[in-house]
Amino acid sequence: MKQEELENYIYTYGKELYSFCCCVTRNRQEADDLYQDTFLKMYEMADQLVIMTNPKSFLMGVALNLYRNYKRKLSIRQRITGVSISMDEIAESIPFEGLETEDMLISREECQIVRMAVAKLPDKYRIPILLYYMEEFSQAEIAAVMQISDSAVKTRIHRAKKILRERLEGLL
Repeated sequence: MKQEELENYIYTYGKELYSFCCCVTRNRQEADDLYQDTFLKMYEMADQLVIMTNPKSFLMGVALNLYRNYKRKLSIRQRITGVSISMDEIAESIPFEGLETEDMLISREECQIVRMAVAKLPDKYRIPILLYYMEEFSQAEIAAVMQISDSAVKTRIHRAKKILRERLEGLL
């Protein structure tokens, strides 16, 4: 992979990938690391890399696998040391344009409530929801990225929506 190709991927998909990394890690600093590691991994794998149809899906898959590896290592370290490390910081709200101040504050508050509810979901449900609604992936693309069946994706999205509906019913 040439530097120009990598820069093209960063320019084309960088913003969406970074947003995804923020939502997955729930921590700005870890999102920065995951974002950089994803593109570094692509650069390292340049010789073996064959991106067939959807580069965005491929990038999300690489990021998700790197995140899983990180969590696995973190879990092992926590078991060995007995020290738990918090990962509960949530990415800041994205500002809205074109709304009145009061409407903007209400929209931002509602958005923050929904984001917090989504952030509290287990990874098993949170990641498919993020890919489906935030990245607008199809269920088949999510299945490919997460390496699970289409029916498992459908079930997880359904269960996540049910959990969110119950949690947000009285709040919004």
